[in-house]
Amino acid sequence: VCLTCCARDVMVKINQICHKNSVKFFTGDVFGYHGYMFADLGEHEFVEEKTKVTKVNPGVEDGPDTKKAKLDSPETTMVKK
Repeated sequence: VCLTCCARDVMVKINQICHKNSVKFFTGDVFGYHGYMFADLGEHEFVEEKTKVTKVNPGVEDGPDTKKAKLDSPETTMVKK
């Protein structure tokens, strides 16, 4: 459920109903340069990216291609939480 431009008491009441029924709730509004956003996601799963730098073992050969391979290469994994 997404709400905007509502009175606070209406937002709280609808959020309570959504929370009891395990329904995700979003609300927000903007007032010129200022605004707010609230989300009640209850129990939910999400994925987070984790970057791990792996070091490449130095090779026996020496040359331009070998030097590129010796650089650290980042490895990105997705972690479910």
